[in-house]
Amino acid sequence: MKTRLLVATLAATLAAPVLAIDTYSVDPGHTHPSFEISHFGWSTQRGRFDKVSGKLTLDRAAKTGSVDVTIDVASISTGVAKLDEHLKSEDFFNVAKYPTITFKSKKLNFTGDKPTSVEGEMTLLGVTKPLTLTISAFQCAPNQFVKKEACGADASGTIKRTEFGMTKYAPNLGDDVKLVINVEALKD
Repeated sequence: MKTRLLVATLAATLAAPVLAIDTYSVDPGHTHPSFEISHFGWSTQRGRFDKVSGKLTLDRAAKTGSVDVTIDVASISTGVAKLDEHLKSEDFFNVAKYPTITFKSKKLNFTGDKPTSVEGEMTLLGVTKPLTLTISAFQCAPNQFVKKEACGADASGTIKRTEFGMTKYAPNLGDDVKLVINVEALKD
C-alpha cells in the first residue's frame, strides 16, 4: 500500500506542469537608454548610451521576473563630441572612476498578463537609490530574423541627479532627469 502511494505521488509530481522561467539577453543593437534634462530652462537636452548588456528573466505564469542591466557610461552620445567629453569628466559621470551605471530589479508588477512597472535599484556614481520604471509598451513574439523569441519594452522614470552626487550647475541645469529606455532582449 505504501509503495503504491509513493509511486502515485511520484507519478503525479512528474506529470505536474513545470513553471518555466525564461531567460533573455539584452540585444545591444536595439537597446538604448536615453535621458532628458532641462538645459538652464532654455530647452530640453537629450542623450543616450550606446553600449548596454544584461539579463532579464520572465515567468509569465507566476507573473514575476528580474532585470539586471549594465550601461557603459563611456558610450554616452549627445551628438556633440565636446559635450560628450565634458559629460564623461568628473563634473558629471566621472567615467574614469565609475565606468558603469547599473539597474537591478527582482520585482515586476503586472496588470493582466503584461508587466506595467519594474521596481529596482539604480547605481550611479557609486550611489544606489530605488527606482521604479513605468512600462508603457511590452511584447514578446518570435523574431523572424534570428529565429528566437524576443521581448521588448518601453520604460521610463525620473531621477534627481543631485541625489547621486551629480551637482555641477545645479539647480540651473535641471535636477530632474527623465530616463527613457527602449529595450529588446532575445531568449537564451
